[in-house]
Amino acid sequence: MDRDEAAVEALRALIRIPTVSDWDRDKEDRAAFEALLVELRERFPRLHEACDLQRIAGDALLVRWAGRSAEQPVVLMAHVDVVPVGDESAWTHPPFAAEVADGQVWGRGALDCKGSLVATCAAVESLLEDGATPDRDVWLSFGCTEEVSGGAAKEAVRHLRERAVEPWFVIDEGGAIVEGVLPGVVAPMGVIGVAEKGTAVIELTARGDGGHASAPRKMGATARLARAILRLEKKPFPSHLPDATVEMLERVGAHARMPYAAVFGNAARLRPVLSRVLPRLGHETAAMARTTVAVTQLTGSPAANVIAATARALVNVRVMVGETVDGAIERIRRTIGDPHVEVALVSGDEPSPVSPTDDTAYALLTATLEEVFPGTVPVPYVMLAATDSRHFHRVWPRVYRFTPFRMTDAQRASIHGVDERIGVDDFLDGVSWYRRLIEQL
Repeated sequence: MDRDEAAVEALRALIRIPTVSDWDRDKEDRAAFEALLVELRERFPRLHEACDLQRIAGDALLVRWAGRSAEQPVVLMAHVDVVPVGDESAWTHPPFAAEVADGQVWGRGALDCKGSLVATCAAVESLLEDGATPDRDVWLSFGCTEEVSGGAAKEAVRHLRERAVEPWFVIDEGGAIVEGVLPGVVAPMGVIGVAEKGTAVIELTARGDGGHASAPRKMGATARLARAILRLEKKPFPSHLPDATVEMLERVGAHARMPYAAVFGNAARLRPVLSRVLPRLGHETAAMARTTVAVTQLTGSPAANVIAATARALVNVRVMVGETVDGAIERIRRTIGDPHVEVALVSGDEPSPVSPTDDTAYALLTATLEEVFPGTVPVPYVMLAATDSRHFHRVWPRVYRFTPFRMTDAQRASIHGVDERIGVDDFLDGVSWYRRLIEQL
């Protein structure tokens, strides 16, 4: 079996292990997480023999590959846990079978994030096989709670700080090679997350008189809650473009058709106009321009013939860079405008700092991207989702989010959805990207 075949088979082997994380870790399949760590050792023996491995936070790994110098190391991140699959009958291929069909590996975790995990390990394994030693230490941080609490990443940061590790830069999952996200852009974009939005879970609670459904009163708890939700839907947060988004637009301007080339190329001057236009182009571009609010869970009456005395909604808020969780909560209260609807913070993380795009670390990432993916335009962006890297970004200034795989719209939609899959060739190009990056450190 050659290296490419071995890497693909390693990915398939890890996808077959259902490492679904849970906020209550006692509900997790402990045997699955243990089996994955055993599988990693079997698939990547040189990595396990040559590197210093430390198991932390239960099932997370912190790995040091010693280089010629311990100064300014780099940290490559991924995570072993995945989200639940939902309705298995909706999948074209079983979510934990790792079947190869239509040139793709299908299964939960193929993109998020076992693809990056295996690509990183395969790159290190091949370099060790070739007798390579990096010029600087390379750390691998593989979390086990990314899809829930992120506690393992916090533990990794603590261990690194105790060992006085000061990374030159950190890379976690995030952007990808994409097309068609922005209108008029004719080249693929390699989007590199230089920051990520904050997250907050907010609970809305409405109360009223309960009773028998045969004699309902006006504006009960459920109606009041529904009105509050509609007000949030009808009055989204104001839009504005952070500097990273402006830079992204300016960089793709030279690769766009007219009139988009002229508009994007002058994004800084046209920022007020673009902040109003982007939300109209689609849900992804809208999320790039404002804090978003999504109602994700509703609870009310315990029975079909009982009027709810209390109705609740959980709201997921993604807070734009430059704003705050407290500010978002206050605006939600004003928008709802009903003192009888309680607005309470369940959990929250502020937006991350913004990593620089004008220094040698970012230049190395973009040069490697252009080498492995010719014709692709590297651009910075603000990541919409939350990752483990936010815990690193609170401590160190250069944290980037990039998943070196080509992803179609359908593939991106499959992350946390159904039919998650990765192209075999795209996965192998990702292995090449990690290898070239390490070679150039």
